[in-house]
Amino acid sequence: MRAPETWGRSTVHTACPLDCPDSCSLAVDVEQGRIVSIDGSRVAPSTNGFICGKVRRFDRRVYSEDRLLYPAVRAGGKGEGSFRRVPWTEALDLIAARFTEIAREHGGEAILPVSYGGSNGWLSHEATDRLLFRRIGASELARTVCAAPTGAAAAGMYGKMAGVAYEDYQAANLIVIWGCNPAVTGVHIVPHIKEAQKRGAKLVVIDPRMTLLARQADVHVALRPGSDLPVALAMHRHLFEEHGADRAFLDAHADGVDELRAAARAWTFERAADVAGIDAGMLRRVAEMYAAASPAVIRCGWGLERNRNGGNAVLAVLALPAVAGKFGMPGGGYTMSNSAAFGAKPFVWDAPTSTRVVNMNRVGRALTGADPGFAERPIRGLFVYNCNPLATLPDQNRMRAGLGREDLFTVVFEQVMTDTARYADVILPATTFLEHYDLARGYGAYHMHLVQPVIEPVGEARPNVEVFNDILHRMQPGASQGDTFEETDALLQLTTRMGEERTVSMYASGVAAPPFDGRPVQFVTAFPGTADGRVHLHPASLAAETGGTLYEFRPDPATSAFPLALISPATEKTVSSTLGELSTKIAALLLHPDDARARGIQSRDSIKVFNELGEVHCEADVTPETCAGTVILPKGLWMRHTWNQQTANALAPDTLTDIAGGACFNDARVDVALLARH
Repeated sequence: MRAPETWGRSTVHTACPLDCPDSCSLAVDVEQGRIVSIDGSRVAPSTNGFICGKVRRFDRRVYSEDRLLYPAVRAGGKGEGSFRRVPWTEALDLIAARFTEIAREHGGEAILPVSYGGSNGWLSHEATDRLLFRRIGASELARTVCAAPTGAAAAGMYGKMAGVAYEDYQAANLIVIWGCNPAVTGVHIVPHIKEAQKRGAKLVVIDPRMTLLARQADVHVALRPGSDLPVALAMHRHLFEEHGADRAFLDAHADGVDELRAAARAWTFERAADVAGIDAGMLRRVAEMYAAASPAVIRCGWGLERNRNGGNAVLAVLALPAVAGKFGMPGGGYTMSNSAAFGAKPFVWDAPTSTRVVNMNRVGRALTGADPGFAERPIRGLFVYNCNPLATLPDQNRMRAGLGREDLFTVVFEQVMTDTARYADVILPATTFLEHYDLARGYGAYHMHLVQPVIEPVGEARPNVEVFNDILHRMQPGASQGDTFEETDALLQLTTRMGEERTVSMYASGVAAPPFDGRPVQFVTAFPGTADGRVHLHPASLAAETGGTLYEFRPDPATSAFPLALISPATEKTVSSTLGELSTKIAALLLHPDDARARGIQSRDSIKVFNELGEVHCEADVTPETCAGTVILPKGLWMRHTWNQQTANALAPDTLTDIAGGACFNDARVDVALLARH
């Protein structure tokens, strides 16, 4: 499919599928086939004509000097970034031949696809790519690097019930922002929070950082990373023992109440505050504010899942509105991910498989044979797409060692020359969302968009759905044409399964609402999606993962050698690692004045952040914007952003969360030392 005619000056309407809850509608000005500007439109009411700075400058990626313009094969050592240009046919033939050989000699499980779907729509992720890898029997990837614990907790407790809509935050009298920073990830909720504040609503922010909203909050709880669970349990103890939980609601709608109450009983405000490094009086104040306010809403983010207690912490936070009786009115309840509101992706090849599964957080182990199963049956073929694992996965140095294997045939299908792409044997150039069709849905805002190309693909870039289709037909010449298709066929198959009314809306206006009221009220128009329709405060399926008991706190992994907690939150510069190529500045580690003073460090000094896994050489930024004992390096850094080409992920362990095998980035414990005075 071709982009709309854009040789003259015109505005093309499309949408953003990048990993953000908002999924904004866009108005893109194009002149002589080239993007002139990108702005928000009002096609989706929640976008309201404005967008974040990341997407506003996305054309810099489209036309970047790092943009991959044609297929290429390696011409030097792995990691050197030396390649020679080849035609598409030669590149695809080589990939098909090598993967066929690997599958024949070692089995399909010797091939591993590594991808993530956060910044992709329904065509670019798990469409023909999923069909290809299932047909050849490749190893499955458990995409647990983000949202695995939160997703499991929400599904186990509420069946992923639709959450409070952005607009209804204006009705709340208390808003709790817990473990997220909407100013940089999901900015369109912020105007509604500010409007609620104008009406007199109170704002509580629970986050180790002094974020923009934390500065504007009535209470900022700057807790130690990994201590969200005891803080939430102390609030439950207050509700059960002092204030009085909503027994009528719990009797009618919930089970597991006694187990949750028993787990909370030991967590006094004083004990929880001591673990979290906060004031007990402040914690009591927050609990009392929450108990008394109506309506009260919690915006639960993903920051609190990134540690050893992540799944149980999310369970405890999501249980608060049930115990406190906050449902049943606009602006009351919680919001987390609303992606389930749109139903499952309507492809027919999504049935479970029996091939071996690789946890995404331990790809480095799989590639280096650190786990016995992979030492005996190594990964011999790697296909990386929709992902930059060297910049985004934990235990970065082990990941780097795995990518450096000369006997590992690696394909990287990418838009720009990422850190991972430098280790490829074959590079394929991918289109950006401004150059192909897709369907994107919000997981905060309630709408689904038609994403359409605004320009023709730059260079020889091609969309995912077509490339995986071509590889499949090379590897399996007899593959049914009914199962594989070009971009047009894939788009039509998706939209026709959405139902006639939504399909017509999609093609007529570019946006469709979910198949229910777009402003659901929990326990009025939105109810739990659990099998019995009840709230499970102690989900049996999740308890089985932890040995039968939930809400047990695992102590902080800090040691005398590595006493500081390192976190790597999202920033206004990148979407995960996407757009990291646009900055060449050396990163700065944020550390509290007390921690800097104890180490003789000043702002702009050259420092090293280190632990037993690696070390990062960068600059220091001494600031009270982080709490004492916690240091911060931004998420999404590339090798170019530090002096020794390691990032925060080099210091992050590949240990797993208590539930769902998620990433424990925020369990990195480090120390900091001066390298050179500025």
